[in-house]
Amino acid sequence: MRIYEGSPRQDFEEVLRSIGAFLDQRSMRDILLVEAPDGFIVQGLVVVGATTGTWSESIGQIEKETLTFLDEDIARFMDEAVARRGAGGVEDEARQGTYQRALRVIGRYIDEQKPRDIFLFEQEGAFVVRLHHTGQAGARHVLAEFLKEDIDGLVAQAPTLRKPPTPPAPAAGTKS
Repeated sequence: MRIYEGSPRQDFEEVLRSIGAFLDQRSMRDILLVEAPDGFIVQGLVVVGATTGTWSESIGQIEKETLTFLDEDIARFMDEAVARRGAGGVEDEARQGTYQRALRVIGRYIDEQKPRDIFLFEQEGAFVVRLHHTGQAGARHVLAEFLKEDIDGLVAQAPTLRKPPTPPAPAAGTKS
C-alpha cells in the first residue's frame, strides 16, 4: 500500500503474499503481474469447464484470465490473511500455496530493493522480476531471476528472518 499519493508502494512482502493466496485459490498458473497506479493487474492461465465424479469427466479448457486488484482489494486480502494467521503472525506453512510462498519471498527481496514499481512474470515455477528505480541519476530498470530452487531456498530461510515476538512490558509497580 502507498503511504501517501505518489509514493513508492510499501510492504511488497505482504501485498504479494496476499495476491498469491488469492491466485492459489483460483488455481492460476503462469502468471504475469504488473503494478498499476492504483493496484495490480494479473494475467494467468486457469482451467475452466472441468467436471469430476463420472467416468466421462471433462478435463476442461485452459483460458487466460485477467484480474485487477485495486489497493482496497489488497487491503481486504491482507486483513483476511492476518485473521487467518491469528495474532502470532505466522501461518501454517502446510496451508500456504505455491504462489503465496513464492510471492512472499520475492516481495521481501523487492522491499529490500525499494523500487518505484514492479513487473514480474512466472513460467514453470521460475520468476523474472523487473524493478523500476528512480533517483538523482535518473530512472533505470533492474532485472532479477528466481529459479524454483532459489524460491525453495528463500522459503526455507524465511523463518530465520522473522522478528521474534516482542514480550509484553511489565506492568507498572511490578518487579521484573
